[in-house]
Amino acid sequence: MRFAVETHGCRLNQAESDAIAEQLRARGHRQVALEDAELYVLNSCAITHAADADARAAIRRARRRNPDARVVITGCHANAEPEQLAAMPELDAVIGNVEKRGPELLDLLEGVVERPAPLVAVERLTRRLRPRPWVAPPAEAPARTRPLLKVQDGCDYQCSFCIVPQVRGRSRSAPPELASEQLGALVDAGAPEVVLTGAHLGAWGRDSRSARETQGVGARKQSLATLLAGLLRDHPSARLRLGSVDPHEVDDELAALLGQGTDESGAGLCQHIHLPVQSGDDGILRAMRRAHRVADLDQLIPRLRALAPNIGLGTDVILGFPGETEAAFERSLALFETCAIPFAHVFVWSPRRGTPAALLGDRVSPEVAARRSRILRDQVAASERAFVESQLGHERSAVVLRHRRRSDGALVALTDNYLKLAVDGPDELLGRRVLLRVELVTEQERRGQVLASMTPGS
Repeated sequence: MRFAVETHGCRLNQAESDAIAEQLRARGHRQVALEDAELYVLNSCAITHAADADARAAIRRARRRNPDARVVITGCHANAEPEQLAAMPELDAVIGNVEKRGPELLDLLEGVVERPAPLVAVERLTRRLRPRPWVAPPAEAPARTRPLLKVQDGCDYQCSFCIVPQVRGRSRSAPPELASEQLGALVDAGAPEVVLTGAHLGAWGRDSRSARETQGVGARKQSLATLLAGLLRDHPSARLRLGSVDPHEVDDELAALLGQGTDESGAGLCQHIHLPVQSGDDGILRAMRRAHRVADLDQLIPRLRALAPNIGLGTDVILGFPGETEAAFERSLALFETCAIPFAHVFVWSPRRGTPAALLGDRVSPEVAARRSRILRDQVAASERAFVESQLGHERSAVVLRHRRRSDGALVALTDNYLKLAVDGPDELLGRRVLLRVELVTEQERRGQVLASMTPGS
């Protein structure tokens, strides 16, 4: 069977799509372009109504481009609105998040090609349900240089703007021995760096019934830090990078691991972390039902920078949330001026049907929200420029991505603290760890010089 896979949304979806494609290939099926496919699978997002619309547009587009293909949607939009999607004449199957967790998905997909009637296989999820953990292995040979290792899914929080718990269920963690086994396979396959991902990565281990049951009598509670320490102990040549972790979930053990960084071979934990703060005003954070407060970030940033002065820090911010006054926005702006976080995704809030925030009044006008977004983006851009300029002359471990830049053929390297730099070098460096020095930083260009190739385990 010839198949095509398209992914919308987060890294978690990307990790799942990579695993689905690799399992299909392992069964002898061939991955091709959409126009040549007998089966097209869309792994969808539902974080906003715009994401819903993107999914439906992709389905219609796929049907136009390949009228003979069987068209399947899975992922979060499939869980959020299965009945509405099943009514789309372009779709042959709607498959939920639970059903794509393991080998059973392959049977469903293979059956779709032969099935005459539309298929709907969606176990409805809520904030109260905790389905079985994901068991599909990660893709050992994905197109991306830095494969994704899914170690957690679902979320126990009840943020007022977010639909994730309703479409992915409660938090569940990959057992540490499974995570270690899957990381080992990626390391053996030659992955120069592995990115840990989850719907709520900082919650890893909390769903264990007790440390006594999972680690033995007297063992301490499982946490993301204990998972990381175990993975690095089991696989000392591995290079790991974290996804998003809420500010209040960065404990002393995790901060210490970030402070240790990578070794002379580039192995270890990259000094980079994404801290989704969402707002710099405690009143808005309460309305969002976030578990952290501004003080958590105020205290964490200096602690991280004391341990790792050149750490790369990222965040997410939502502006224009209902009730956000000018004073609340100014407090967010002040927080970013103080913390100088260089990497940030700045979003303007939009109502997501099915979430409590969608029912809130005191809306911020689109014009005001857009103005605030421009101001904060300018502040973030200034912080990014200052951070990158501060790295000039520094030596960092990096991974050379497996593609050259289209504009001039330069290699592209990503440092452990998340700087993307153009470098010169032969094709032999593609997909390798290197030691480089930051050589040039201007508005138009960021370049580094490769000093040495770093062999994992050396």
